[in-house]
Amino acid sequence: MVFVVVLLLASLTTPVVAAPNALWFDDSTVVVADGAFRDQHGREVVLRGFNVSGTAKLAEHRGLPFASAADARSSAVAMRRMTGANAVRFLVTWAWVEPEPRRIDHAYLDRVTEQVRAFTDQGIRVYVDFHQDLYSRYLFNRDSWYTGDGAPEWVVRAGDYPKESCGICVHWGQNMKNNNAVTAAVHDFWHNRELTTSAGPIRVRDEFLHQAGEAMRHLKSALPADAFRLVLGVNPLNEPYAGRYDRGQDGVTWERDLLMPFYRQFRQRMDEAGWADKPAFVEPLVFWNQNVDFFAEPGGFAAVPTLGDRFVFNSHFYDGKAQSGLLKPGKAGDGEYTADFARIRDRAAALGTAGIVSEFGHPVAGFTSDKNPTVLKAMYQALDSRLPGARWWADAAGSGPVLSGSQWHWDVNYGRHRELMNDNPDKVRTEGDAMNDEHFSAVRVDDGGNHVLTVEGRVVDRLFPRAVAGRTAAFTYEDRARDGGTVLSWNRIPESMPAVRALVGTGQFGVLVWRGNGVAAPTELHLPSSFPPASTTVVSDLATVTGPPDHTGAEPVAVAPEPGASGVHRLLLFTRDSGPHFALVANGASTASAAAARAELAAWVVATFR
Repeated sequence: MVFVVVLLLASLTTPVVAAPNALWFDDSTVVVADGAFRDQHGREVVLRGFNVSGTAKLAEHRGLPFASAADARSSAVAMRRMTGANAVRFLVTWAWVEPEPRRIDHAYLDRVTEQVRAFTDQGIRVYVDFHQDLYSRYLFNRDSWYTGDGAPEWVVRAGDYPKESCGICVHWGQNMKNNNAVTAAVHDFWHNRELTTSAGPIRVRDEFLHQAGEAMRHLKSALPADAFRLVLGVNPLNEPYAGRYDRGQDGVTWERDLLMPFYRQFRQRMDEAGWADKPAFVEPLVFWNQNVDFFAEPGGFAAVPTLGDRFVFNSHFYDGKAQSGLLKPGKAGDGEYTADFARIRDRAAALGTAGIVSEFGHPVAGFTSDKNPTVLKAMYQALDSRLPGARWWADAAGSGPVLSGSQWHWDVNYGRHRELMNDNPDKVRTEGDAMNDEHFSAVRVDDGGNHVLTVEGRVVDRLFPRAVAGRTAAFTYEDRARDGGTVLSWNRIPESMPAVRALVGTGQFGVLVWRGNGVAAPTELHLPSSFPPASTTVVSDLATVTGPPDHTGAEPVAVAPEPGASGVHRLLLFTRDSGPHFALVANGASTASAAAARAELAAWVVATFR
């Protein structure tokens, strides 16, 4: 039996429900307000999904994530059905936007628009990422061990950089600090070096801002209004770093003096291009939140007093120790990353805005891939709560807000690429991601043309609060993910709650605690495919029902389809007051012990959330 517990800190009054036939589809602009993503009803919105990268970092399909719009559409449908994703980070690249100085490739941007629409047509929100890795593929020689993406060839040619070499580097990321060509080019970008080009003198950072503004203007005009409403905003630049510091400079002062002024200039370009109501998803120094000491540097906008509602604090996190296989030989465990992700929450709160983890993940193949189920489980656990499962019930009042996140990554071309590495026909890359020997895609397409997950399905198709009518006090989800033949159970219900333990048994369960904000719109939770509505039982102050009915407007507890692909569902819980609420939701459970479980949960809520 599979179970979910949803606690809604509650008074036992009958709520006022919404108007008949309201479907509450996600069709409005999401903004940042009061430290969270919010919709037009004032509900907290949690964004979960993937980086849509695929071949966007490669030349194989000319910088597009998919070979065609049809591939993008089938991929968007598969992502919705297999994971319940409601948002993606969509990669675009300067080299393809502006292949020659002052010439914007609008045909490329038309194809980008088509592929973005494949996701908005499924009701999946999109935020655009101007991506770069190691500044540019054109810095690397044809026989190099590594490659990059980002700046166009004409920028690199005008820069006249030294021959690249990383020396003895065991990971491509070491080029950021060790490769003289990379560090020189990046330093020039931040100092806005003037380049001599066929179009005349051009300052490199100014030109990046110009092409980004033109790209945003194109997308705004090419997307229908209903699709553009589902565009969340823009990530101005992936994984920023200094290249090399000026005398007396460190990560904190570099962020303050160079990175934040760039973001403010980018924010102005967004406003001018018609994106004024959408936030900029700004990243701190890439080395800020590293768990490998020799990479870590101070940062995280420590010298920036505030960001505010027009920006989102946007961080990445990877377990470099686990990927090394040497620094952390074992697998991830309960609470492995709660401190790392709590740091992201705390910085977002201190900066007066919402936080998101726009990249996280672990290899699905290779010599450390055996860690994948535990690492991904621990990362999603840390997105859900500040607490490990062993402490959640005792300390749930400190669980904190639920973080939004985009897993790296979703590549339907995984293992089927044909990328000429650095344009070298003698170095054709077909395996994995075809980028620096990486293997991160959560999906592949099999020989029959079917989308197949490469990761544990219980980890990525999760219960999560996609919209909360009020303020979340605590959330956890025990996915019971499998690591080979072992079921990973990190959150254990206390022995002091025997009825709840009996009801849940060995099934999946989740707990949500929130206080209402008095709106008619419901709290919504994505129901994973392991929770078919017909076998879902809800026991709460709102109603007790097995197989919640389809929402028509008269039910306090109901189910409704998610936008897009058929067969994907969300649970709707209606409360129209500003008080606390609770409910127990279980899949396939008998209601015989519901009264005892409800009493235990009510007592726990009162004792924990005074």
